[in-house]
Amino acid sequence: METTRSDSHLDRYAARARGMVASEIRALFAVATRPEIVSLAGGMPFVSALPLDDVGAMLQHLIETRGAQALQYGSAQGDPELRERICEVMALEGITASPEDVTVTVGSQQALDLLTRIFIDPGDVVLAESPSYVGALGTFAAYQADVVHVPMDSLGLIPEALRETLTNLRGRRVKFLYTIPTFQNPAGVTLSTARRREILAIAEEFDLLIIEDNPYGLLSFDGHPPRPLRADESERVIYLGSFSKTFASGLRVGWALAPHAVRAKLVLAAESAMLSHSNLTQLAVREFLATHPWKEQVKSFTELYRERRDAMLESLTAHMPEGTTWTRPGGGFFVWLTLPEGLDSKAMAPLAIANRVAYVPGTGFYADGSGHRHMRISFCYPDPTQIQEGVRRLAEVIHAEVDLRNTFHP
Repeated sequence: METTRSDSHLDRYAARARGMVASEIRALFAVATRPEIVSLAGGMPFVSALPLDDVGAMLQHLIETRGAQALQYGSAQGDPELRERICEVMALEGITASPEDVTVTVGSQQALDLLTRIFIDPGDVVLAESPSYVGALGTFAAYQADVVHVPMDSLGLIPEALRETLTNLRGRRVKFLYTIPTFQNPAGVTLSTARRREILAIAEEFDLLIIEDNPYGLLSFDGHPPRPLRADESERVIYLGSFSKTFASGLRVGWALAPHAVRAKLVLAAESAMLSHSNLTQLAVREFLATHPWKEQVKSFTELYRERRDAMLESLTAHMPEGTTWTRPGGGFFVWLTLPEGLDSKAMAPLAIANRVAYVPGTGFYADGSGHRHMRISFCYPDPTQIQEGVRRLAEVIHAEVDLRNTFHP
């Protein structure tokens, strides 16, 4: 009797499609969005803090006055006036750039996909922080890159470890280092100013390209964030930015700032991927930047997220058992929690769901599936009261697991 397979097209897929699997985060969404569960899992911005009536009126005015343009095809590089506004946004962090070197993308995620597409052949090496952003790891896997992790600590990527890794990889095709140096996802740590200089020097020594992803840079809780790597190096750093965290994630508008020759390749790749970007969402962002006090809106978001960060850190201190540690982010959305010895965040996840709290197991942030003692917890979406309750429920599960471990391994 012939065996029935669930996918009749299995033998037709390209080899690269075999690396396409659901991320740890996406797999959680079905249960984490249930109303009885406090979700500390997703990194969803709290868009309800926007002046939604004003945004609605702005969109209506946009359609009434420039609807024919907004609903028409656009260019693969993006709206010229929006690219000028993007340069003004980057200037807040010390980046000097020309609109000609900016390519608008569908969130910074598409920028990362396009860059991986134009740089990576199967088997090429991509360096990434340990841990690294799960969306980036999925992209690298889809293009059959070999991801090599470089360790971090509380001050971010460790320069000595980067140098050692590059030395050990001599003879391999190392295409680039992917890094989120400011309020990193998932760890929440920020690369120190001194280390930024060291890493740029190492990149010069080894002729290393850097892709700097900076979606959280303006969301600094403790004053002005460090200068991006791109502010001090224009040819060796490709910079990715996004309006998902500072305006609205649902509009899916991001960008890449790249050296001129790379920008030309990016535009060609974008044209072949989707012909042109959505004029409607680009003009919506452009209009928001031109007509609304967007810097005040960023400040409002920052204050809101700071309050939620503080609620999470206070609750962790109050409830977590001995042996549990966590990062203390100076901005962004995330805390990285390390469990006591012998505990497994992936195995514990169903128990947490049963106790009506969700998080992301650390295994999703490592290309090799390690990270079992770690988890990412997010403070951006739940309000402070929900965060406190969610941390309390999570601590109950961890305490129970510690007790169980001590019973069998006293």
